[in-house]
Order: sequence, then structure tokens, then C-alpha cells
Amino acid sequence: MANIIDAIITLVNNPITKITEYYNGCNRVKNAGDALEEYVKDIFSNTFGISETGRLERMSNTVSYLGNNYNPPYAMLWDGDAIEIKKIELKTSVLALTSPLALNSSYPKQKISIHSKLIKQGCKQAENGNWKEKDVIYVAGIVDKQSNLNHLSMVYGMDYCANDEVYSRVKSTIKNGVESITGVTFTESNELGKINKIDPLGITHMRVKGVWGIENPWEVFNYVYERNSNKDFTFMCIINEQKWSAFDNRDALLSLIEKTDNLEIQDVRIKNPDNPAQLRDAKLITFYI
Repeated sequence: MANIIDAIITLVNNPITKITEYYNGCNRVKNAGDALEEYVKDIFSNTFGISETGRLERMSNTVSYLGNNYNPPYAMLWDGDAIEIKKIELKTSVLALTSPLALNSSYPKQKISIHSKLIKQGCKQAENGNWKEKDVIYVAGIVDKQSNLNHLSMVYGMDYCANDEVYSRVKSTIKNGVESITGVTFTESNELGKINKIDPLGITHMRVKGVWGIENPWEVFNYVYERNSNKDFTFMCIINEQKWSAFDNRDALLSLIEKTDNLEIQDVRIKNPDNPAQLRDAKLITFYI
């Protein structure tokens, strides 16, 4: 099964910064956001340099589910992790380098469960419905005004955000508060609330939606990694020691690091998102061109 280490190896061997130009040439995308998604799928599936038919076949054998913004997650690996892809676009100022990731109506997650109300039936039926829970990898890319990919990061939700209870408690508290309003009626909704018959005629309604965001990984992990904006492209990945030790292809990446001057791995200590007083061992993998 494919994993994050396979993706790193493929990325190092196929660093494409002009992603929009590249995927426009393949007649696959029209904008930088779509190009980033295609690039991430290609590096996890190792589908560079083959025909479109071969690409689709290999991707089908690597990825068990493909979604989008409205059908999370973006992808699930067969017998592996789930992937969420987020883009930050630099428009007029380098201040955008500190921009948070937009999560919209879904709060950040360490894992996704087959029992989640937010995922569609197609996702639940992936892998013949034999999966129960998957760790989430957040892949974030920073794209400049010329639609070039300047920076890419990969971090696990378990190292990046708090457990589900923290966010669901806030959501439930707000939802219960909204539903305590008297003199109106409510419709069952996965949102914070849908309020009906607000006016005397009973013809006005309002949807109450939560719009979530989270600081980007470069800001969150700035105590172990400093991004070099002078490089054409930088990559940063953090994998906690427990997850790292579970991969059986670690030696392939370590061998590649020995042969590649601008690819490095370091032992670091990162904060536990559920208790920042605790530190956990992790690997910091970096690459630049």
C-alpha cells in the first residue's frame, strides 16, 4: 500500500513547481487549486511519465476514494491514510505566507471515521466498506501570483490539531444555544442550525453555518522549521515517531537522503496538540530546489 514516504520519494524525483502550466499541458486543470490536487494525487500514486490510461489504472490501485471540497476527504489511500489538500494563494503581499488554512464547515480532524455524518456514502463504501478509521494527512501548498508552487507541507492531523471532542464540544454548545431561541421553528441539519418562520408571515429562514480555519503548518511548527522564501520551492513534512516506525519503507527514503544534498531528515520534538506541555518525538523531513 502507498504511504507518505512513497509520496516524498516521488516528489523528490519529480519536483514540479510550475504546476498549473504542467497540468494545463495535460488538459487536466484550469486553475492552480485543481493543479495542486492533481500533483498531490500524482505524487502519492507515482503516476508521472505514463499514459493517461496507465495513470488512471495505477491511481485506482493506490487511491480507494477521491472527493473534493464538498465531499471530504480529498482522497483515501487503500489500507492507508486519508488526505486533505489545502491551498494558500499569494496575491499581492508576502503577508499571505502567514495566512490560515480555510476548512469551511468542517473542523480539523486527527482521524476520519466511517461513522462520520460528514462523509458521503461513496466514501463509506470505499474498500468494500472494510475500513473503520483513517489517520488524516494535511497537505498544504502555497501558490504564487504566477501559479507556481512555492512551498508544500505534509503533517498528520494527530500532530497538528486537537482531538475531535475539543471541536465537537464547541459546535454542540453553539448549536444548542441557537436551538434555544423561542418563537421560531428549526429544521434538522448538520450545520449549526436552520431557523424557519422567523417573521410573522413565516416566509423567512436563516442558515447558521460554522466556518472553520486553522493556522497553516509553517506557522504552527515554526519552532522546528523555518521556511526559506529565497528558494524556488521548499517542502516540509513532520511525522511523529510512532507513525514513522510503523512504515516498512523507511530505508528507501533514508537511502535517497544519503544521495540527495538538498534532502534532509532531523529528529525533533513537537508539541502534543491535546496538551502542549507534553512533547513527542518526530521526524522533520525537508527538501528544496
